[in-house]
Amino acid sequence: MTESPFVPREKLFEKQRHFQSMHKHIHLKGPMDKITSVAIPVALAATSIVLIAQGIYNMSHGIGKKEE
Repeated sequence: MTESPFVPREKLFEKQRHFQSMHKHIHLKGPMDKITSVAIPVALAATSIVLIAQGIYNMSHGIGKKEE
């Protein structure tokens, strides 16, 4: 008793040929993949750089220091 495959073999070969013929990176092949693989990490990195720079500025000027 054999189980039928989830995707027909011809369709699988067609998709395999399509992805192997592309010269872009694998994680950037879909239309929405650029958002998750590029835009979100860039936004997180930019935000962290801004917050670090703000913290360095505040420390060097003594802003937000607790008075005891």
